[in-house]
Amino acid sequence: MKTITVNGRSYNWPSAPLVVICCDGSEPAYMEVAMQAGLMPNLQRIIARGENRRGHSVIPSFTNPNNLSIVTGRPPVVHGICGNYLIDPATGQETMMNDPKWLRAPTIFEAFQKAGARIAMVTAKDKLRLLLGKGLVFDGTAVAFSSEKADKVTLAENGIADACALVGMGVPDVYSAELSEFVFAAGVKLLSGFRPDLMYLSTTDYVQHKYAPGSDGANRFYAMMDRYLGQLDAAGAIIVIVADHGMKDKHLASGEPDVLYLQDVLDKAFGSGKTKVILPITDPYVVHHGALGSFATVYAYGPEVSDVMAVIARQDGIDAVLDRKTGCARYELPEDRMGDVIVVSGGPAGSKVIGTSREKHDLSGLDEPLRSHGGLTEQEIPVIANRKFKNAPERLRNFDAFALGCNHIMES
Repeated sequence: MKTITVNGRSYNWPSAPLVVICCDGSEPAYMEVAMQAGLMPNLQRIIARGENRRGHSVIPSFTNPNNLSIVTGRPPVVHGICGNYLIDPATGQETMMNDPKWLRAPTIFEAFQKAGARIAMVTAKDKLRLLLGKGLVFDGTAVAFSSEKADKVTLAENGIADACALVGMGVPDVYSAELSEFVFAAGVKLLSGFRPDLMYLSTTDYVQHKYAPGSDGANRFYAMMDRYLGQLDAAGAIIVIVADHGMKDKHLASGEPDVLYLQDVLDKAFGSGKTKVILPITDPYVVHHGALGSFATVYAYGPEVSDVMAVIARQDGIDAVLDRKTGCARYELPEDRMGDVIVVSGGPAGSKVIGTSREKHDLSGLDEPLRSHGGLTEQEIPVIANRKFKNAPERLRNFDAFALGCNHIMES
């Protein structure tokens, strides 16, 4: 049996094509409610002969840190991706963290391809495809593209000449359920035609930001997902389903977002320019969440860190206020890419999110009460497989997904 070592973890060559699905924002209740409503019969059959367990995401429970944890098998302290947005330690400038240069560890895909495996990876958004695809060589043994830029693919950059023709769909709107459907449809086509050894399918959480479990919009999405799960399962793949994070209501009874505008609070306490609040949820796609999540990091430019922490700790809805060293140790984060203070919000209802200054958040695109993520209450995620596990760890993290599919599948 061939064994590949990546970032200090060993992976056996899978006994069948391994498909790991990261269903973005999919707290366990989504699938549970859809199954109870009879909308996911294929998933029910998968679970009946496989596994349905719970695991946890990394903190912050955002998309990029968790997807990179899944594909490296390690937490952010190893791979370096601790959010979508940061202050560049080298320049002091605020910047997006979607350039592959920020990734400090090789992916499982890169290591397996070097060992002779065929790799397929499809993401909803292109920002993630760039990071996940780092190290892949498009020599006929790898395909990697996004739904968002499916009409821009090339053999040299993506390993495929026409993704839209492969899938039979045009490029969906970035704010749509179809962006994720394109991912699933591409996965089915690639599994039968390209025959990868490892395949990773990563959706977008547009639906989960917009619709609660059991709502019509959510149920339509999961019924769609179930159709593709049935096809992937019928093709003989080992399937492991996880999520990058969960999703919770982040609004008051009135429907207004439950926001702590932390920069406003700190400016009042210490003066303008004395602190800087960074929201790692920030990315180019803020319509459905307004850049509001339950995790922030704060830089102190003069005030004592302990004084800044004391002010933050007095605010309603704060679950944790930690100095950099303590917070990074607790949440397995890279110290050089975090501020002086790490803040996690939620409160008794789990609904508190953190903003910077009130006037800097455009919430006009929120046509439904805010749902978001980033904190401790969005850590619980499903871990589902279409085959039984053997000798699997009792405590599962979403970044165990490839190890489960490679090392812990019980042969029927």
